[in-house]
Amino acid sequence: MFICAGESETFDFAKPMGIGLIDMSINLTKLCMEKKPPPFIFFVGTAGSYGKHKIFDIVESKTASNIENSFFNAKSYTPIDNIVSTSDNVSRETIVNSSNYISTDESLSKNYLANNIGIENMEFFAVLKVAQYFNIPAAGAFIVTNYCNANAHADFIKNHKEAMERLTDYIKS
Repeated sequence: MFICAGESETFDFAKPMGIGLIDMSINLTKLCMEKKPPPFIFFVGTAGSYGKHKIFDIVESKTASNIENSFFNAKSYTPIDNIVSTSDNVSRETIVNSSNYISTDESLSKNYLANNIGIENMEFFAVLKVAQYFNIPAAGAFIVTNYCNANAHADFIKNHKEAMERLTDYIKS
């Protein structure tokens, strides 16, 4: 089953589940409980790059983290397991970080890259946590629309239409 966030990130082949960690968690859980759970979940969406991946790169992953920027400044901690993976070889994965916020401080990118976290997408951690709970294999494909810097939102808007077309072509091929 193909899923996506929805609103401005809707695909004709994917079911919208909601933007951000909370809406994605609620709606994907409901879907898995109300109907026969899908045999596989494949999330498609956009992502911001911490610098390793270029605009319009397409990245596939089975691993996500939920790390807030404050963690790298020793301003927070978490008692939860903040990395989840459906991959057999996590060391080869590009980790997708998820937060309900978009990073705009480019200086923090080095911290993510040092931990093999290459891109950020608001929903993917929730997708993998729900899939893990229901024991459903899952993965995602992401197209980079922007870098995680002060221009993140403007670049996202500028590149969004072309990114959606390229990702659609990639998935359908």
